[in-house]
Amino acid sequence: MNEPTALSKSSYAVADDMQAGAMLLSASTITGDDVYNMQDEELGKIQDVMLDITEGKIRYAVLASGGFLGMGDRLFAVPWKALKLDTKNRRFMLDVDVERLKNAPGFDKDQWPNMADATWNSTIESYYAGDRISQ
Repeated sequence: MNEPTALSKSSYAVADDMQAGAMLLSASTITGDDVYNMQDEELGKIQDVMLDITEGKIRYAVLASGGFLGMGDRLFAVPWKALKLDTKNRRFMLDVDVERLKNAPGFDKDQWPNMADATWNSTIESYYAGDRISQ
């Protein structure tokens, strides 16, 4: 898990101790964090976070996957609600197998899609919705 500052360590420590209520982490704290699936296979790392300014919430985590040392990574916009925080292992979980992620709508680091486009948004949301991810 990415730990560039003491804030990262203390933020997850607070998350571990929380019984109920809101949890807050900075975007820089989760950037670079690992994402695994339920079979404990590494899917990639969170590269960025996309905010919906109108709604005032996180819309997507941008997942970098498939490259080597940051080269050749394919990017995927994963709906934030599809990710689950695993505080014990200091990572995020995504209920998608490796093959499904490989076939997911992705994009190149130099050609980001228009994430505000309703058609694109619908495609991404429905791809990750499935039976396992609650809306």
